[in-house]
Amino acid sequence: MPRRAPYGSWASPITLDLLVEDAVGLSFPLAGDDSLYWTEGRASEGGRQVVVRRRPGGRPEDVFGPEFNARSAVHEYGGRSYGVIGETVVFSNFADQRLYRVSPGAAPEPITPEPSSPRAVRFVAPLPTADGGHVIVVRERHGGDEAAEHVRNDIVALTIDASAPARMIASGHDFYGRCSLSPDGRRLAYVTWDHPDMPWDHSELWEAGLDERLGVISLRRVAGAPGESIIQPAYSPAGVLHFISDRTGYWNLYAERGGVPVALAPMASDLGQPDWVFGNSAYAFLADGTVIAGFGEAGRGCIGALDEVARAFVAEISLPGQFTNLEPLGDAGGVVALLAAPDRPSAVVCMRPGSGELEVVRQSRTRVVESGYLSVPEPITFPTGGGLESHAWYYPPRNADFEAPPGERPPLLVRSHGGPTSAASRALNYAIQFWTSRGIGVVDVDYGGSTGYGRAYRERLKGNWGIVDVDDCVNAAVALVERGLADGARLLIHGGSAGGFTTLCALVFRDVFAAGASSYGIGDVAALARDTHKFEAHYVDSLIGPWPQAMARYEERSPVRHLDAMRTPTILFQGLEDKVVPPSQAETMVAALAQGHIPHAYVAFAGEQHGFRRAETIRRVAEAELYFYARVLGFRPADVLEPVEIAEMDQLKRP
Repeated sequence: MPRRAPYGSWASPITLDLLVEDAVGLSFPLAGDDSLYWTEGRASEGGRQVVVRRRPGGRPEDVFGPEFNARSAVHEYGGRSYGVIGETVVFSNFADQRLYRVSPGAAPEPITPEPSSPRAVRFVAPLPTADGGHVIVVRERHGGDEAAEHVRNDIVALTIDASAPARMIASGHDFYGRCSLSPDGRRLAYVTWDHPDMPWDHSELWEAGLDERLGVISLRRVAGAPGESIIQPAYSPAGVLHFISDRTGYWNLYAERGGVPVALAPMASDLGQPDWVFGNSAYAFLADGTVIAGFGEAGRGCIGALDEVARAFVAEISLPGQFTNLEPLGDAGGVVALLAAPDRPSAVVCMRPGSGELEVVRQSRTRVVESGYLSVPEPITFPTGGGLESHAWYYPPRNADFEAPPGERPPLLVRSHGGPTSAASRALNYAIQFWTSRGIGVVDVDYGGSTGYGRAYRERLKGNWGIVDVDDCVNAAVALVERGLADGARLLIHGGSAGGFTTLCALVFRDVFAAGASSYGIGDVAALARDTHKFEAHYVDSLIGPWPQAMARYEERSPVRHLDAMRTPTILFQGLEDKVVPPSQAETMVAALAQGHIPHAYVAFAGEQHGFRRAETIRRVAEAELYFYARVLGFRPADVLEPVEIAEMDQLKRP
């Protein structure tokens, strides 16, 4: 029988060690001639990214040794860092950002020259040419400093054997996105956008005609009207250009036929996701040209084939999860993809349409906690500002060994995702289950501005960052309190990056939460506007207003400028090598919290950048956050925790 114990004090099998042990982050599966490839992010190896190969009938094996890290820094966020030509892998090495090639039994060799200054020339998403002798890549060149105006992006062709200098294919735009090469190698499709737009605001699709030496002999703009976002161009085996556009308000799939884009499966839901990183793919082609896509709504994920007569996707497999990064298996007649589901570890899977079966190639974890300790997310819709509704995923407390005393309502932790043009994921996440299995509910909020609900929902945040997102996080919590699912006196909030900004705004401008945690969060949006990297140099212009003309609005929205009104205990976590949100942001917040005599803690990590990747960091953040909440709310965790120093603790007023 379950034991009775207060919420927050339940003993959980999801230990601090389990957050990082036996766990890898899977991404970007590809199929070579006979083998499957993917990348693994390994927190246990300092966050190193490894390209892994599985030969037919064999076991997964690393493509290179521990001295290499396949990670690109183009746009700072990178993406797919490798490409496959036969059995040769070309990858970007994080330490120097040069491209390397590696063949079975050989050591990696650089194919790009040493830059004039470290990491000054970067490459991402190598695309093999039809002759196998070149790769086409997006290149990013940095000037003498990191100023955004000194960064140049273009598309170049490189020889695999490093026998010739880079050949320019496209230049002149501020940014270049995904590239796709036609089966005959004579046409290259690619996406561009320019400041001040982000790729989900407005982007264009171009096609270059190439000669046999990869010289450009023609150029045309295929699509990209004002207010239209184009993502993920790809050619079918017959050479028909496909792409995803949100011209109807939702990212849907199109094919160019007779020079005219034709909608293949119109639907009021998004197919695809914003291009924060290179290499996303929501659809793929079988050898016979059939389109396979991952799609679905309201927590129901499907993978299916396009029925061109019905103009819809027909589900082959239905799961309460999400299929992403689909890539063809070539002549094998199937696709390799990533599967993220709420009740099983994410996995690289193979699917052959018609069979209705999945082959699990690699799971992100081999140890799986029993279902009695896992909280399954419930989609909720709740009223918010302006008479609108917003969305979230609610995870109730769950632990097969415990129940709460009668009448007690659980604490609730609100999760504010990053981006902010991103979305909450319903994939099994032990970082969420860590809380729910201890008796703390979690609500993961898809606030206005999130993707997955169409352009109108995404654009709710334009000019309203720090308002709409905060309203939605507060209103999600209030809705659950009103339903009797949370204790209104024990509401918590946390987030990272842009989610950290939302968290800090909620703690400063609203009197709803008992405590909060910000990881590499933005406290001063004016500082972000003045000092950030090229990709996001004008992002905040659309979210708040043009800088410096809207300076007063930046001051008004920056939490650090209004800490005299803040009385909420806060813990901050920061990587000391963060180039996206520099440590000065957190340090300014800490100084202001100290001056205001507000209970707070600050934990900084040497060697960490934007987003924590090291096992010891991930473990320590969870431990310190749990310790902090326990001290503030007054519950006793079952865990033995290493304390974190909390300044001004004598000023605490418990709820």
